[in-house]
Amino acid sequence: MIEKIILCPDRVRKITGPFSFIEHRFLREGFFHSLTHQELVLYLFLVLVSDRHGLSFYRYDKISTLLRITVDDFILARNGLLEKDLLAFDGRTFQVLSLPPQGPKPTPFTPLQGREEMEEKDPATIHQLITRSLGGSHAR
Repeated sequence: MIEKIILCPDRVRKITGPFSFIEHRFLREGFFHSLTHQELVLYLFLVLVSDRHGLSFYRYDKISTLLRITVDDFILARNGLLEKDLLAFDGRTFQVLSLPPQGPKPTPFTPLQGREEMEEKDPATIHQLITRSLGGSHAR
């Protein structure tokens, strides 16, 4: 049996509903919006598999396989969640933390305008340009 050690005793989640409970503050106060796609998928996965203290013992390779993301994307997502103070990790155990008291600061939204800005700042357009330049099968 695995010995469980709470990583942050002062931040143990308090579950008042099912174990996969997520506070509405997560959406309302901008946490959801602040996450990248990979961070969101990893966060929701860890919420679903964690115990009542938010602890999970899944290994990175199993998580990457189940979420169908690369190990590099997993590492970026994990590090992003650590930086956003939503997750603790000791190299073996994950702990989904209670939400920080303050939601993330909203980032100003500035729409991209024109082809030049799209080619410089839009990841999907940049991906398409690179694929075309390499003669990829997805080029159109």
